[in-house]
Amino acid sequence: MSTKSQSLLSIEATAATLEKSIDALSNHQKYTIWTSIDVCLFLISMLAAIGFEYGFDLMPVEALAQGQFVLLEVGIKVGFFWYFRIYQQVLRYIDGGFIFTIAKASISSFIATTFVAYLSATTVIPTSVLIGDGMLALILTIASRLCVRLTLGRMREIGHPRHLRDIVIYGAGSAGCILAQALIGENNGKRPIGFVDDSPYLQGRNVQGIRVYAPAELLKLKATTGFEEILLAMPSIEGQRKRDILQKLQILGVPVKTVPSITEILKGHVSIDRVRELDVEDLLGRKPISANPELLQHDITNRVVLVTGGGGSIGSELCRQIAKQQPKMLVIYELHEFALYQMDMELGENYPHLNKVACLGSVTDAQALTGVLDTYGVETIYHAAAYKHVPIVEANPVSGIINNINGTLTAAQCAIACGVSKFVLISTDKAVRPTNIMGATKRVAELVLQGLADQPHQTCFTMVRFGNVLGSSGSVVPRFRSQIADGKSITLTHTDITRYFMTIPEAATLVIQAGAMAKGGEVFLLDMGEPVKIYDLATQMIRLHGMEPHRDVKIEIVGLRPGEKIYEELLIDCDAALPTGHPKIFCAREAKLAWKELSPQLTNLLAAAAQCEVTECVSALHNLVPEYQPMGQYARVKYEAVAV
Repeated sequence: MSTKSQSLLSIEATAATLEKSIDALSNHQKYTIWTSIDVCLFLISMLAAIGFEYGFDLMPVEALAQGQFVLLEVGIKVGFFWYFRIYQQVLRYIDGGFIFTIAKASISSFIATTFVAYLSATTVIPTSVLIGDGMLALILTIASRLCVRLTLGRMREIGHPRHLRDIVIYGAGSAGCILAQALIGENNGKRPIGFVDDSPYLQGRNVQGIRVYAPAELLKLKATTGFEEILLAMPSIEGQRKRDILQKLQILGVPVKTVPSITEILKGHVSIDRVRELDVEDLLGRKPISANPELLQHDITNRVVLVTGGGGSIGSELCRQIAKQQPKMLVIYELHEFALYQMDMELGENYPHLNKVACLGSVTDAQALTGVLDTYGVETIYHAAAYKHVPIVEANPVSGIINNINGTLTAAQCAIACGVSKFVLISTDKAVRPTNIMGATKRVAELVLQGLADQPHQTCFTMVRFGNVLGSSGSVVPRFRSQIADGKSITLTHTDITRYFMTIPEAATLVIQAGAMAKGGEVFLLDMGEPVKIYDLATQMIRLHGMEPHRDVKIEIVGLRPGEKIYEELLIDCDAALPTGHPKIFCAREAKLAWKELSPQLTNLLAAAAQCEVTECVSALHNLVPEYQPMGQYARVKYEAVAV
């Protein structure tokens, strides 16, 4: 090994040792060190001010003559620095705000010192000395901290030599500045080389010593610097504007990440420098609508609420939203033990004062469900328990019918028997002109509630219909993300397939609000926004990971799955949607069957399911839902049923 290499290793080892020693200091030790440094700086500033006023040859004489006042003045400055919490500041995050705080402390101490000098009968010190001392003290204290910050940063670079990843920060506002400071102060391998901002006022200027570029200059900047990543530091922007920015960044061919949303930051869930991967919510650009507190509380606050399927994607989020509204009791009703355990533990940790009960059971078990409703005096039910995966239910039609139809019928009849006030069914857009067993069973479940709503009892039945939710079990988005991360091809069923999307929290919140507006028998529809072409979503996700579709990540078209539709709808009759008091919720009076007509058909359907007669089940489904258009192996069954 050469002498030069040995010297470099020695320097790196020394720097690493010094860094560890500094990090090992307690806060009290750091406060003491900085207080001692400032005392020395304040003495130097006062002596220098006296020297400038009287001449440095007379400075010792004048300093001795004003010795008591000099010590008092230093004490006042230190006191104000403690009052303004200067010593509690983390040096690696020094910004303009911190410098302003030092200025406030210095000005306050100057005013106090001048006042003391004015009141003192023995002290005769010119105001010019006090002004000079204040200015010098301000300069020295700021300069000392900047020097230490730069030194510590350099020590980290030397002590931890590594390749620095050049990044660009999109957004030169306060969030961008905090992010840049964090990246510079931490040894995280990232180096900000530029800001990008839409504001013409900032473009061409320097922020935190880093140049601000216009968005139109990004391609040129990429060619000249070869930056490897873009961090979106605009937590307050939402909706279409964020979507537009992300679409423009796709052409750069570099990964794009973002800081958390302003909601996450304000709730204290994360800090602004916690950079994360882009979620599909960022790509969709949905603008969140503020919830109506009265509607959220209407069926929940001070009531006993039960959620069936409380461990599933929608059911678990309903439990979280309900817990926030202070119910008298939350009953989590779930068939799968582990899902029930997870939900019970999560609610216990996040809502320690919540009165909750975890009940293991099936919605098809009338005796067990009635016992739970009676025991706890349930007043509101959110029925989220269902089999929802199209290919699985298509391959297991009998189980789908028993769970989705008989389960809904059983739960509804138990609710009536136990005097439950409100029953809200979680439905799906696949119930509209269904082409699969799952959609047909959910439409029959809607018919069950519509029929029961007209019967004489005290339970208000309603249903809420919406499309896909992001991040649910089986959702396409986590699968795409996993395939990209693993270097696999993205598998897509059809190039033209589209779906409506909504976040799980937004869907759950809207379900609760829709249920609160129910009078009985309504089918509520959630505004899902514009349908999303899944192929476009896949290409966006690939590009925002810094890769190119078909070159870095292949997209394979594997064909539609059994029962899968290319397009989904929310309404059977497009003219039947009526506005409500909520901008994201609509009401539809869909066609329905009278209970006396529906009941015998249900009996026949469930009898066929009990005997595992698939052909009779599909035939009965079509009789109940004439718009059902079965595909694949069940298509022939429908036509035979019609011929009969």
